Amino acid sequence: MVKKTLIAASTLSLCALTLSACGGGDSAAGSGGNGGSDGTITMGFAQVGAESGWRTANTDSIKQSAEDAGVELQFSDAQQKQENQISAIRTYIQQKVDVIAFSPVVETGWDAVLQEAKAAGIPVILTDRAVDVQDDSLYVTFLGSDFVEEGQKAGQWLVDNAAEADADGDGDVNVVELQGTTGAAPAIDRKEGFEEVIADDDTISISQSQTGDFTRDGGKQVMEAFLQNEPEGIDVVYAHNDDMGLGAIEAIEAAGLTPGEDIKIITVDAVKDGMQALADGKINFIVECNPLLGPQLMELAEKVVAGEEVESRVVTEETTFTQEQAAEALPDRQY
Repeated sequence: MVKKTLIAASTLSLCALTLSACGGGDSAAGSGGNGGSDGTITMGFAQVGAESGWRTANTDSIKQSAEDAGVELQFSDAQQKQENQISAIRTYIQQKVDVIAFSPVVETGWDAVLQEAKAAGIPVILTDRAVDVQDDSLYVTFLGSDFVEEGQKAGQWLVDNAAEADADGDGDVNVVELQGTTGAAPAIDRKEGFEEVIADDDTISISQSQTGDFTRDGGKQVMEAFLQNEPEGIDVVYAHNDDMGLGAIEAIEAAGLTPGEDIKIITVDAVKDGMQALADGKINFIVECNPLLGPQLMELAEKVVAGEEVESRVVTEETTFTQEQAAEALPDRQY
């Protein structure tokens, strides 16, 4: 399941030498997507920030993959501010890069700057997160996870393990939710998918839901507030990423409770710290979100610049982990 704004067609065909067929404008107005005179591709990449271990791994993958592919990378860190990303994209347009890629801080508010890229004939690739725009031709393709499906996987584990999650045996499973950055695609979609699945079980309900901004410190602070509001009534924490879940563990332990036992914890990402906590029994279930998108991004960029056909939606392959599976996977974990 994906948001309807992501899929306008199963594929997008790009005209050789120009992008006019996909609303990209005349190549003469910008770099035109043909690379430099020596064939080198210049990519402008506007990253969200460095809010989590997942994001750090994602950035490292993009930088290393660009180097391996011989792509000249212009990189910026938006520090989780949309205005910084918009400014970076406009700088890339002025520099006449061959292709722009970015992981949007939030879903909305991109129409104007993407129209500018389109007018300059510079194709745009979305990575990791989606945008909600009126004209889907403003970007060529979206590479990343299906966040709704991730939420569904988390919800299904809880439905399947509801009896075990009911710590006090009262027949009701009380969930508190640590949401990602307000307005961000993963926060919106992971919540949607989770709620869709647990709606089938009337014993499960979410009593409190608040953003921890995808950070460990944010997760800890919000969890502290949740525990103050319901010191003995929380059965499950659903965190939209590992870092917030790890912050919640700190708050739970400080309250004299045992994470993974007194309060079950479900997270998304599967970075090393999260996987270690899962192997140690402090987290109960993790839905994977693979940050190593660099190689696929460079492949897509090369095809787009060459005017080749690319899929409008590229979904990364991911799995889930239980405690035993995490312990087995940890020795070879790359992130």
